This record gives sequence, structure tokens and C-alpha cells, in this order.
Amino acid sequence: MLTKRIIPCLDIKNGRTVKGVNFVNLIDAGDPVNLAKQYADLGADELVFLDISATLDGRKTMIEMVLKVAEQVNIPFTVGGGISSISDVDLLLKSGADKVSINSSAIKRPDLVNELAEKFGSQCVVVAIDAKKIGGEWIVHLAGGTIPTQLNLFDWAKEVEKRGAGEILFTSMNNDGTKSGFANEALSKLSSELNIPIIASGGAGSIEHFIDAFQKGKADAALAASVFHFGEIPIIKLKQELFNNNIPIRI
Repeated sequence: MLTKRIIPCLDIKNGRTVKGVNFVNLIDAGDPVNLAKQYADLGADELVFLDISATLDGRKTMIEMVLKVAEQVNIPFTVGGGISSISDVDLLLKSGADKVSINSSAIKRPDLVNELAEKFGSQCVVVAIDAKKIGGEWIVHLAGGTIPTQLNLFDWAKEVEKRGAGEILFTSMNNDGTKSGFANEALSKLSSELNIPIIASGGAGSIEHFIDAFQKGKADAALAASVFHFGEIPIIKLKQELFNNNIPIRI
């Protein structure tokens, strides 16, 4: 059985790590390179860096930061934000990133998923999906969760899988930053309907929430930000508790 993964997420704005609630009210959480090294040393399995303002501002993800992170960490890391072309991805991978995450650009031009998978391999193409439950239906949003689309979460996830995505990073906008637990019902449905790994994001507030994401949500990985950034859940303790609950994890 494949081991489950714990992934700290660093949302980057203007070169700093930030964290908010329901995608707004951002506060500073520290230097991303220093945090990345700490997490690697503490046993994180992977890292995700999301330049949350890149799409809105029309900027590209900061290559300089990627180069510095690659020098400091020895675990895989994914970079997202403002990625819209093969050349963007080529530069990020050459700078040291292991995977890229695309979101708004995939919605605007779905063929991008095919192109990246064909050029670089599905294993490095992560499609991030920000969705909000509205009137009983999970609606996909773009541009950092600011713009609703006509897309349904499950339909879109299945489409990008067919196009070559290697993983889905699903963030529940309803749960994001609330520390009330992951959207396990939606996670479980995604896991049962798709054949690629699902990363759970949005809502981590306790160790029990991670246990539920793996046991009830059937997630392959769980991603969180503030509970790690502010020391509320030590990664070593989290992994030990997951192990104690018979969840396959790298200790």
C-alpha cells in the first residue's frame, strides 16, 4: 500500500508566506525558504508553494525563490501560480521544482493539461481545483477563488484526469482556514471516481482531521498551512498519531 503524504502548503504573496481564512484576511507567516527547510527537516513528505496573487496580478511565479528552495530542501516540491505555458513549466522544473500546479490556466485552456502531460509527463502535472459548495453543488472557482465558473468539481476532475493530470489538489473553499475539518464527503467521492491521487486541502485544525481525511475521505495526501506555520500541530507528532491509527505513513 502506498504511504500517505503530509504536505505543508506555503501561500506566497510578494515574496512572503501568508495565510488567511476562506481565501481572505491574509496575515504574514514568515520567510518561505526558511519555512521550507524547517519542514523538510521535521519530516514533511512534500511541499507546495502557491503564488496566490500571480494569476490576478499577471505575474509569473518567482524563479529566484524556487532556486533557493531547491538548494535548501531534499524532498519533492510543487510550485503553482501564474503558470500558463510549456515555457513557464520548463523554467520552473529547470530551477528545481519537481511538479507544477495549474488552476485558472487549465480552466481557461484545458488543452494546457494535455500539452504539459505530453511534454513533461503526468507525474509532474498537478491540477489544483478550488471549489465551493453552493446550493448542494460543488462549483469550481478560478483566480484564487475569486471567480465562480460553470464547472462542477467532479466533472472537471474527471476531465483533467483524462487529459493527463497526475494528481488533483482539491481545496474546499467552505472549509479553508476554518480549522473545522476537511470536506471528507467530497474527498471520498473524488477518490472513488478517479484513479489518480487526491490531495486534501482546506480545513485542517486537529490531528483527528488528518485521520478523518485519510480514513473517511480516502485522500492520498493531506495539505495544510496555518496549523504547521504557527506550530499548532507538530509534523512529528501528527505522523506518529497517523501511524498509531494504522494509516500507512513515512515516519
